[in-house]
Amino acid sequence: MNAGIHGSRITPSACPGRQLRDQEDEMSRYRITVDTGGTFSDFVYLDEDTGLVSITKVASTPDDPSRAILQGIEALVAQGVRAADIGFFCHGTTVGTNALLEGNGVKTGLLVTEGFRGVYEVAEQARPYGPAIFDVLYDKPAMLVSASLTGEVAERVDFSGTVLKPLDENALRQTVLTLRSRGIESLAVCLLFSFLHPAHEARLREIVAEVAPEVSISLSSEVLPQIREYYRLSTTVINAYLQPILARYIAQLDRRLSQASVTTRQKYIMQSNGGMSTFDAAARRAVTTVLSGPAGGVTAGAYACRMTGVANIITFDMGGTSCDVALIKDGEPGMASRGKIEGRDLAVPMMDINTVSAGGGTIAKVDRFGALEVGPHSAGAVPGPACYGRGGTEPTITDCNLVLGLLSADNFLGGTMRLDAGKARQAIDERIAQPLGIDTTAAAEGVIRIIDVKMEEAIKAISTMCGHDLRDFHLLAFGGAGPLHAGRIARDLGMAGIIVPLYPGVYSAIGLLMSDVKHDYVQSRMTQLRGLDPAAVNAMFDRLVALARDELHDDGFAADRISVQRALDMRYAGQGYEMTLSCADAPFGVADLVELRHRFDAQHRAMFGHMAPEEPVEVVSYRVRGIGLVPAVEMPRFTRTGAMLEAARRETRSVRFDSVEMDCPVYQREHIDVGTTVPGPAILDQYDCTTVLCPGQAARVDAYKNLIVRMGS
Repeated sequence: MNAGIHGSRITPSACPGRQLRDQEDEMSRYRITVDTGGTFSDFVYLDEDTGLVSITKVASTPDDPSRAILQGIEALVAQGVRAADIGFFCHGTTVGTNALLEGNGVKTGLLVTEGFRGVYEVAEQARPYGPAIFDVLYDKPAMLVSASLTGEVAERVDFSGTVLKPLDENALRQTVLTLRSRGIESLAVCLLFSFLHPAHEARLREIVAEVAPEVSISLSSEVLPQIREYYRLSTTVINAYLQPILARYIAQLDRRLSQASVTTRQKYIMQSNGGMSTFDAAARRAVTTVLSGPAGGVTAGAYACRMTGVANIITFDMGGTSCDVALIKDGEPGMASRGKIEGRDLAVPMMDINTVSAGGGTIAKVDRFGALEVGPHSAGAVPGPACYGRGGTEPTITDCNLVLGLLSADNFLGGTMRLDAGKARQAIDERIAQPLGIDTTAAAEGVIRIIDVKMEEAIKAISTMCGHDLRDFHLLAFGGAGPLHAGRIARDLGMAGIIVPLYPGVYSAIGLLMSDVKHDYVQSRMTQLRGLDPAAVNAMFDRLVALARDELHDDGFAADRISVQRALDMRYAGQGYEMTLSCADAPFGVADLVELRHRFDAQHRAMFGHMAPEEPVEVVSYRVRGIGLVPAVEMPRFTRTGAMLEAARRETRSVRFDSVEMDCPVYQREHIDVGTTVPGPAILDQYDCTTVLCPGQAARVDAYKNLIVRMGS
């Protein structure tokens, strides 16, 4: 399903126009971004010549997400756009994420240094924050590689990178053949201290290519040349587990785009670090895409800070299957160099995003103990919520919002999709209300309250649990369901206010329009800061910078469109963790190293409340980020037309707020003028989303047509 053109124009001065068409001929004029979710795939189209921005939502096709993408492009072509004029394509995908969460990766083997086969299974022995800390029956997630598919390699390198035992190639060949006979499709390799001496892993790849050429291979010295063997191993295993799946998907998507006459070289996949990568790079580095979907929304959130002048924001992206929240402080999104996805450790640069299974399709049920349980399972796109009328019979969050009057049955997706309130009520009544002995609306309210608390806890985990005061933060609500729930959540958490962007339902796809290409490089080499030769520091950075510039040049960026950021991971000697300090682009001198020490002490005190200037400091890892600068996109400013609020009113209907039925005005948001204030309670419908204002709240429409919601008493 789609609904043609829904959008507005970017002012000509802000339109990127043709200023970066180095790779394309002069006819290219359109940018397309696609964010694939569990229920809908969201499309944003930008005409770089006219500034027209348009949006479309298409039902996702989980069996092959590229089919929905093709449908969206066909919808654009039906509007008169030539596919050959599309000069830029970026995709936020959950293919790798879902394969990891659902355990649907390929059969993967693992090779480790002789005597270290237990590292992966033992892991770090830490439990994730939350109920698992107190669960005496807690089980770690199952290993992605079974013990029977783990082989040992006769070789040994010490902590300085010196070879103690050469690689036994004959024994290696036999081990690889054994794993091949057991049906592996991919192979992860993590040898001891490979980040200092990668030659053994490089030779191992050559041998695998000889005896098992069909097997995909991931080397830890390439995936993550960084200290801490377990994290290097786990990250490499995840890459190997996902890489063939993502590579096949990208190849299929590329074929479909070519068949649709989308032949631009500028085809990108969003990464977890908030930057794009080319199709080829993403296919090789699957592990960098596990947060591809939500990263676009956080990127757009940083832009919202600049647009609204609000420095501190919590992004709240609630879609069909999950809710992703992230903290932006002083306009900068939080970043992490290590994280967990469903309890699985990976150590790649990523936006610090907290995800919970809470979306419009999240299923509610009464468990075997007679308690109401909401999540984690989702109805997804197929069959979807009961109200979609596609065969779904289990009650979902969307069904509950419809029964409570918060959604319009006849105006969903701009009226292109009608919701069946009768089926929603039947599902809630049969599966929840009757088993619990309560009425249908009370059951729906209970489901919504549980899911709201679940999302509130996710927000607390990244804010109050980390020392931030939520009274200093606005909630940026987006995703297809975010603005439906934001009013209650921000009120309950005591937040400063709410921001709902112009196109909340496709905001992550808008974030893809605002992203640059980013490639991250890291190299561990532990040295004492005192006595460190500046020439050695410069040489290490120069090597990583050269890699970044070469890859971005291959991506098609001219030298003046390439930016490089440098940083060092540092710690007090003996600590088990590091802090990352940014570094200037200029070459290091002795005075710079002295200043670096002072900055390290100051940052340590700021983060942990103390410092130890008398203790020696170690440089642990060198980091470089190469950025290919894509022409900026600015959202349009609007002028006041003088239209009255009453002209935007569609209807008045009964809505249930906090167990009280109220007559609530329903407005068509697109028709509300700049500068208008909308008092709550109110419902604001638009093509891609519905916004709910609770009693006592009021929304002002700013010059960008964002809703700035004041909380009230």
